[in-house]
Amino acid sequence: MGPTDVLPLAALGEGAIGDCLALSAEAGWNQTAEDWALFMRHGTVFGVPGGNAQTIASGAVLPYPDRFAWISMVLVTAPRRRERIGTRILETCCAKIVRRGLVPMLDATPAGERVYRPLGFAPMFGLSRWQGDGAGHAAPPAGIRAMTAADLPKVAVIDAAAFGAERTFLIESLFGRAPELAFVTQDVSGFVLARPGRIATQIGPIVAAGQDAAAALLEAALGAAAGPVFLDLVATRDSLQHRLARRGFTVQRPFLRMGLDCAVAFGDPTRLFVVAGPEFG
Repeated sequence: MGPTDVLPLAALGEGAIGDCLALSAEAGWNQTAEDWALFMRHGTVFGVPGGNAQTIASGAVLPYPDRFAWISMVLVTAPRRRERIGTRILETCCAKIVRRGLVPMLDATPAGERVYRPLGFAPMFGLSRWQGDGAGHAAPPAGIRAMTAADLPKVAVIDAAAFGAERTFLIESLFGRAPELAFVTQDVSGFVLARPGRIATQIGPIVAAGQDAAAALLEAALGAAAGPVFLDLVATRDSLQHRLARRGFTVQRPFLRMGLDCAVAFGDPTRLFVVAGPEFG
């Protein structure tokens, strides 16, 4: 019997956010307490307790209505890696999702992809994380205006059509955390949201009818964000890649969107330019 076969797995409450933050900080990830609280309030965070009662590993499941659920935050503290703890957490998350009749989904790093493919995860499309610096306090370009709370119902509908599932709770959370970083096109056919992270502002999602509108929304968000910025760009968006490169942005790492026994993306990916992040999809 392997060591992970006897490890206890438990659903964590918000009292464990400190432990979870320690795990994501140890890994160098960008999540905040607000992100962890969102997983716990709208999904399930599994944890493995260590000998000192601190959480040594985690994995989050965030269900989206009727179609699929997102797996993220599969983390194991450095001294306990190579014990298959992360694999067991992933298998637990998948089993929970399948029992609900949903498709398990995730955004995989290259290292994670090597684990997920043998388990039956199939690729949908690629992503690349770009990093650079925002301009801070620049005016939005023509055709773009600040998002207001009154726009949120329409923004949630646009997001659901592109992403493939309704997630008003996430749209409202992102807007509430940083309304100064949220913009829409004048006809409200496209939008951008962003959120403060532990080490950088995370821009995304960006949903738009075409690349010109997406570029304008990206410029608005970069103009409003100060300091380090991350964004996860759909890999086929060449004009946005060139725009980011001209601004001095560089690629940090690739991701691959994957589904368990599912290679066809949900929603309308042609309208999706920047995703919310590998933790949210």
